[in-house]
Amino acid sequence: MLQGQAAVDQLLELLDLKRVDAATFQGESPQTGAQRVFGGQVAGQALVAAGRTVDPTRHVHSLHGYFVRAGDPTEPITFHVENIRDGRSFSVRRSTAKQHGKTIFFMSASFQIPEEGLDHHTPAPDDVPPPEDVPTILHWAEKYPERMAMFKNSPRSVDVRYVGVPGWVPPGDRGIQPQQRVWMRLDGKLPDDPLIHACALTYASDMSLLDAVLSTHGEVWGPGGVIGASLDHALWFHRPFRADEWFLYDSTSPNASGARGLANGRMFTRDGQHIASAVQEGLLRRIGG
Repeated sequence: MLQGQAAVDQLLELLDLKRVDAATFQGESPQTGAQRVFGGQVAGQALVAAGRTVDPTRHVHSLHGYFVRAGDPTEPITFHVENIRDGRSFSVRRSTAKQHGKTIFFMSASFQIPEEGLDHHTPAPDDVPPPEDVPTILHWAEKYPERMAMFKNSPRSVDVRYVGVPGWVPPGDRGIQPQQRVWMRLDGKLPDDPLIHACALTYASDMSLLDAVLSTHGEVWGPGGVIGASLDHALWFHRPFRADEWFLYDSTSPNASGARGLANGRMFTRDGQHIASAVQEGLLRRIGG
């Protein structure tokens, strides 16, 4: 399993899209044997494409995307960026990802010149242990080696530490949890470019959010549990941050119905600064054991 700085460097390569022309870019996927492209990857790449058409003094503050089709990891992804508007303070872009001539994902992203204004946020949870006191993925791998087999070929560029029980343990080993709390950070050093940190956070934001829907019911992913896919994803960036420093991803699910689940997530730095918020809806279907 590729991990640490080597895995982060591979992620940076994935985010370093090839420029075809002023509005078109091409990206690749890691060859891990996965059946479809990870949603956070295509969202992060779409944001890279959009950001490269915007004045770098304007920073992304929000994005809204829809996952239309499963991506093919064996084929390059073409991203086309439409310039919706460049105003005095804001720039808006639409980034569309295509494979085999069909759209697999599209995103609208808005960028803003930094400004001063009102400033407040809700406090971070105060009952969460620090990341150093939370079990690592290796801990869970040793406890459930048969469940970790699905991850053995996937690069681990993000250090993910579940405060509670992760969603991929065997059925029956997870009780009901009203929230899903996870410490995260990129497991290596990132360049200082704010766009890279925003794209890395976008990548990571798709890794555990829907798990909040399952935790509300004590459900798990995989055999004997639930299979799912992201339908849409929205992310707001509130304050400057580094994605290679620890942040707490505090997620809850306000609703599940019609084989769909909705999850909200808030991200906080170690010192309690609210840096980003995410909302995602996913398709969730029960499968046999």
